[in-house]
Amino acid sequence: MTATLPKLKAVKYQKVEELMDGCVQYFEQQSYSPLRIDRYKFLWKSKLIPFMVQRSFSYYDYSVGDEYISTNIAGSIVTPYERDIIRSIKVLSEFHEKGTISKCYNKTSKQKLSGQIGQLMEKFLSHLESLRRSKITISNHRLYLSRFLFYLDSKQISAIEEITDECILSFVSTQTNSHIGVVSTIRFFFRFLYEEQIIQVDLFTVLQYYKWVKKEKLPSVYTTKEIFKIESSIRRENATGKRNYAMILLATRLGLRASDIAHLTFDNLDWGNSTITFSQFKTGKKIELPLLADVGEAIIDYLKYGRKKSESPMVFLYTRAPFAAMTNSAVAGALGSTINASGIDTAGRKHGAHAMRHSLASRFLENEEPIPIISEALGHQSTATTMSYLRIDVESLRKCALNVPLVDTSFYEQEGGAFYE
Repeated sequence: MTATLPKLKAVKYQKVEELMDGCVQYFEQQSYSPLRIDRYKFLWKSKLIPFMVQRSFSYYDYSVGDEYISTNIAGSIVTPYERDIIRSIKVLSEFHEKGTISKCYNKTSKQKLSGQIGQLMEKFLSHLESLRRSKITISNHRLYLSRFLFYLDSKQISAIEEITDECILSFVSTQTNSHIGVVSTIRFFFRFLYEEQIIQVDLFTVLQYYKWVKKEKLPSVYTTKEIFKIESSIRRENATGKRNYAMILLATRLGLRASDIAHLTFDNLDWGNSTITFSQFKTGKKIELPLLADVGEAIIDYLKYGRKKSESPMVFLYTRAPFAAMTNSAVAGALGSTINASGIDTAGRKHGAHAMRHSLASRFLENEEPIPIISEALGHQSTATTMSYLRIDVESLRKCALNVPLVDTSFYEQEGGAFYE
């Protein structure tokens, strides 16, 4: 158990030098690396302080930081150096306001919808807000509309009257990601314009009966030899390596999803009975798996020599301060990076926890395990889900193929060989 650090009291009006000293003290208490602390100090002294002197600001608050960012960092493309400056200012502002600092400041940028068409799109989004649609729904609509607006700009279409049926269908045909969402957004947008009598032609009917047939995709799988190479490629001399090795084994040996790895707690591990018991994050189904010796040893190695002291009930933490529990996306990113760094050719294949899950299913099929056993091991809610994995069992499918009888040569020569004409 570690002592809880006292929350430092925020001060409304404070000289920037005093604020920086307090922030550095907080960094040290939270075990930030000296390199990161020095980086923040350098950016404050070389960027922020000269700006405040120039503007005759005696005290710092969030408005000073925001003014610096809006004045000195412009444009839609932000360099890594500029992102570092922004973060240094954001942490100072948050420390001033709250006395604490969050883990990360990465926020999804709001897509700008400009021009006459963009203004109509904004009006449509405002209409959705008045209908109390969720923020996520409106954000998704904004994203898809921004794609459509970018497409229109590329075709030099700047007025709503210039949009035709062919233009809409052409745009939809170019979309490969979130296809259903794009179609729905465009349909709702033009229906709104028609009902508001902004346009006289009901363009939304262009997509009224549009159907997108989802193409079946073969799951990405890796051979036993490739899995071994991925596992062996991880350097376990440091905390990150020990953590990533334990996480990759949970994916390759037990088929855990990234979300289940991220939410794995100490209570899920039964060392006495060598089992892992948890409710799957995706389905909520409770599942019990054997705690294999290799997996257990990797977890113990991480807990003893890699995991920082923390009161978090989650097993896997970030290896940089503050040492919070990893998120689903962080686990997925770590596993993906590990597979990429292994030297395995991933061209045409996905390279994440789910690919490792499919690979485990493939090995089950190769060993001719019954479908119900595979379904239980992977935590599927029904065997129907597991049946989809049969597509990757090529050898078994070959056994099901019927021999095609040879056709007599006379068939091709009948009527003077007219078959070829």
